[in-house]
Amino acid sequence: MNDATYADVVEGVRATIAAYAQALDDGRTDDVVATFCSDGVSEIAGMGTYEGQDALREAYANWMPKRPQRHLVLNTHVTEWNDHEAEAVSDVIFLLQGDAGWAIQLVGRYHDSLHHDDGTWRFHRRAAEFVPRHAG
Repeated sequence: MNDATYADVVEGVRATIAAYAQALDDGRTDDVVATFCSDGVSEIAGMGTYEGQDALREAYANWMPKRPQRHLVLNTHVTEWNDHEAEAVSDVIFLLQGDAGWAIQLVGRYHDSLHHDDGTWRFHRRAAEFVPRHAG
């Protein structure tokens, strides 16, 4: 990618985020891992940090959905970018379908570093943090 515009980068970053969320919710582990660079890192609060394709594949295979689920990713803001790298922050709401219907399980934020790799944007590092449930 040469002389990318902000709009080009934002669209590419959003496409990667959407591909990740849909593959994760569908239980398509290889497609989730494909959204990461070969040395990519996933850091999920309370679940661990996983680096490299093999570690990512093992972790995401262990998180295969047992019930219908959706990661709703919104408010994506690309904060820094050039032709080869981008930083983005997104809000995420995780819904799970239970016996009583859909319910919010988690609310959080993704902090992403992406690299433009082989014609597409891929996560170099994806860190997820979650808002604690209010006990009161």
